[in-house]
Amino acid sequence: MASIPHLIKKKRDGGALSDEEIRTFIHAVSNKSIEESQTGAMLMAIWMKGMDQQEVVTFTREMMSSGEVMSWPAEWAGLIVDKHSTGGVGDKVSLVLAPALAACGCKVPMISGRGLAHTGGTLDKLESIPGFNVHQSSAQILEILRSVGCCIVGQSETLVPADRVLYAQRDTTSTVDSLPLIAGSIISKKGAESLSALVLDVKFGRAALYEDLSAARELAQLLMKVGNALGVHTAALLSRMDAPLGRCVGNSVEVIESLETLKGNGPDDLMELVTTLGGLLLKMTGLVSDLSEGRRQISDAVIGGAALAKFQAMLQAQGVANETARSLCSAHSDYHSVLRKSEHQMQLKAPADGVVLDVAALTLAEVLHKLGAGRSRAGGPVNHSVGAELLVSMGQRVRKGESWLQLHYEAPPPSLDQISRLQSALTLGSHDALRSHDTPTLVEELLLPH
Repeated sequence: MASIPHLIKKKRDGGALSDEEIRTFIHAVSNKSIEESQTGAMLMAIWMKGMDQQEVVTFTREMMSSGEVMSWPAEWAGLIVDKHSTGGVGDKVSLVLAPALAACGCKVPMISGRGLAHTGGTLDKLESIPGFNVHQSSAQILEILRSVGCCIVGQSETLVPADRVLYAQRDTTSTVDSLPLIAGSIISKKGAESLSALVLDVKFGRAALYEDLSAARELAQLLMKVGNALGVHTAALLSRMDAPLGRCVGNSVEVIESLETLKGNGPDDLMELVTTLGGLLLKMTGLVSDLSEGRRQISDAVIGGAALAKFQAMLQAQGVANETARSLCSAHSDYHSVLRKSEHQMQLKAPADGVVLDVAALTLAEVLHKLGAGRSRAGGPVNHSVGAELLVSMGQRVRKGESWLQLHYEAPPPSLDQISRLQSALTLGSHDALRSHDTPTLVEELLLPH
């Protein structure tokens, strides 16, 4: 058996690691028989020299097999689905999509993450709901899927333990943006869910991991190849992340917007992503014959209230008191009787007359992160009440002094520099500028497996 230093040297010098060599490395990571410095050196070697497709597939399979792999009743065959997003601002798709898919007959064991850097985390959003428990055992997940059809949980200690180690090391060794390491991390977790179908929402744009469309497409294609090679029917879409998705950014305010969407009052861009991702999964499972029918069924589940009923049942199954869940999901809910409200609100005013051409999601998210909506390091606390609500939409004419953003914050108040940065996120122009300013499509491209 080759030594760990030999494997590091081989990859450092550009060699392709064999299946057995990759297995040796992942096994050493899992059983902690490798020094931290050696793990970091291998990650940097992979970042510098890359991996060919066979290496990435083997790397991902060994990560997936480093812990528990879920199993499901035979009668659920073909119905176990999930989606993954590469992260965005205001991206609350999972909160609407999971119950909508359950209402359409799917089983959705959605394993989600926490916010990192400027991007929000699904688990942080749900934990703004009192009592919601993201920590569920495999037996509990099975029971929730049996009774409700969907759950949204965190990664357990026993699921892909090798990824837990490598993920933390990637953050400290500046190797987060390595394509092979990204693919291994994402697909190993989804493979351990024993999915029938997976759809990937790969973001591109100014507030995405990759600003360039071609780079995002390269990641999407690699993720699809690895997922399908491991037996998970995998498709992807490329969606734009320049402006926030929907109108709300933050934790509790995004929960409120998700609930309003489940009550039929959702913003068009959020609904477009929910119906497209959900429609693709329904088609991939064979529950519908084409994408348009899948989109219609997902839309009907949301507009008609079936998805809301599933969301309420999921809340109750994951620890939320029945009365609290009913209150949040009622037609005329007083959300702030349940969800923590920030101590202070501030409305920012438009600096001039004009038409809204753009709102920079990255700027908005970075300021909110500093105000407490994000964590300074993985595992740190977040303030669920901090957030912002857009009071304008693209193409809308506003007058000088009219409110365009409502900020929710707690002491200390935002600094003058932070307020200035928020104001800089708004781009106003003339009607002529609007006509010459192309309105970009949200969903740029669908990538379907052969």
